[in-house]
Amino acid sequence: MEVPAAGWQLLVVAGVAASLAAAHALSRPGGRWGLLARRRLVMGVPWGTLLAAVGVAGFYLVVQDGLSSPYDPVAIPFRAWGYRYPTGMLTAAFAHGGFGHLIGNLVGTLVFGSLAEYAWSHFPRERGSSSFGSLSTNPLARIVAWTAGVFVAGVVTSLFALGPVIGFSGVVFAFVGFAAVRFPLATVVGLALTGAVRLVFRALRSPELVRVARESFSRPWWAEIAVQGHALGLFVGVAACGALLYRRGVWPSPARIWLAVLLVAVDRGLWAVYVIEGSDRFRLFRALGTALVFLLAAVVAAGVTASARDLVSSIDLSRREAAYGLLVSMLFAVAVVAVPFNLFVVDDPRAGFEEADAAEVGDYTVFYAESVENQYIPAVPIPGSNATGDRLEASGVIVVSERRNIWWQEVSKSRLAAERTERVRLGGPTWTADIVAARNGWKVAGGPPAYHVRLGPATAEEYPVVYRSDVSRAEPRIAGRNLSVAPANGSFDVVVTRNNGTLGRAAVPPPDNSTAVGGLTVSREGRNLYAERNGTRVRFARRPS
Repeated sequence: MEVPAAGWQLLVVAGVAASLAAAHALSRPGGRWGLLARRRLVMGVPWGTLLAAVGVAGFYLVVQDGLSSPYDPVAIPFRAWGYRYPTGMLTAAFAHGGFGHLIGNLVGTLVFGSLAEYAWSHFPRERGSSSFGSLSTNPLARIVAWTAGVFVAGVVTSLFALGPVIGFSGVVFAFVGFAAVRFPLATVVGLALTGAVRLVFRALRSPELVRVARESFSRPWWAEIAVQGHALGLFVGVAACGALLYRRGVWPSPARIWLAVLLVAVDRGLWAVYVIEGSDRFRLFRALGTALVFLLAAVVAAGVTASARDLVSSIDLSRREAAYGLLVSMLFAVAVVAVPFNLFVVDDPRAGFEEADAAEVGDYTVFYAESVENQYIPAVPIPGSNATGDRLEASGVIVVSERRNIWWQEVSKSRLAAERTERVRLGGPTWTADIVAARNGWKVAGGPPAYHVRLGPATAEEYPVVYRSDVSRAEPRIAGRNLSVAPANGSFDVVVTRNNGTLGRAAVPPPDNSTAVGGLTVSREGRNLYAERNGTRVRFARRPS
């Protein structure tokens, strides 16, 4: 008997509730937890963090059309495409690429944002100060200031992020950096807590899974990470909290901060330094990244805990000024590296495939092309590699908008081959439109696949063919004849040749039918194509599943 999803979800809720109740009963806080929260937060609630989380969720649901398509929002117009497109630069931090992306950042916001806001405190922490004594000590003003600071951090991490980033993760890393400096051990616990929350969410969303082994498209997980943007956010949070603690005269433990920052950097993949080498090719510098995260931990620990003693007395330079100055210098270095890229302008959006058929939607043009020069991502020269030229190659569904400075491979050739159908969501803050790309074809025995690609508006009844692969010759021969599969208009033909001469050409027969071509009988059985002559039978092509 199959258990309904609601039954599994009820089991998860009951298990979590029972565990929390047991923890509460065993610890017997007696109101201490609430009192501890109210010491620094109005009513014990991190209001600024909650407002930020609600705002990010609202942007996803309303502006990105997440209400009607929660797992496939409109993301392209809200990416940080460069300084020529201010809409993207201002909205990228608050938009997300998918529901899982949103949930992950909301969980991080609620955990680390709450901890960071607790460190900030709604009530003044300086000796002799009182709440409502001035604007700077007013709890409501401090909540507003925190919320405004979160917004500013979002804009900063978008303006100085490398590449067309999207997501609140830069701000989440700022929260993590802020919290790690003031409450390093609690931050490490928070890392584990976010994992537990994500597990509960996934268990509620998909209580039971059945998976069948099949060919699928998968990128390396680290190739989906905006490492520079995450590092930038971490530096912003660390520098802000360091300045706050210096002002308050608080001296946290250097060893604890070193350990917390190191564990955060390792757990959150800040060591994953990589470059893009092609349409679906990436190079990871694991050794370099590992060295960098250890150095990062040392720089942060020194920058926020150094003493005020003189380092160079002749120029009145203290250890604190030198260490904190190094920290701020690294923040600026990480930020400035993105400026030239964000100033880049796509010179010729149609370069490389001027003759390609395209779908037009508003100011967007959507193409399918293969092995064209990538107009957006420059090649990075790497010693010892075989890369040549100033640009990478792109293959797949490409989105272009000259007004928005967009030239982007949205769906790679490999991904479309694996998924067969992909939807590209376009639009702006007030409108949406979808383009569908579909690949259909045959896997040819011993040869490359033969396929065509259709592309058109999702509202159309039929999509035109915009790309056809070359004719693909099968490796098996029968009666001295070669068999090939050739894209033809919206269908496929079987071509029979011998000694470079064509003996016959005919359309691929319908399922469970056969046709005579070039002295052979070609039959289609299920997803397979067979050729037969005088009792000899070979399979020369197969339809992808």
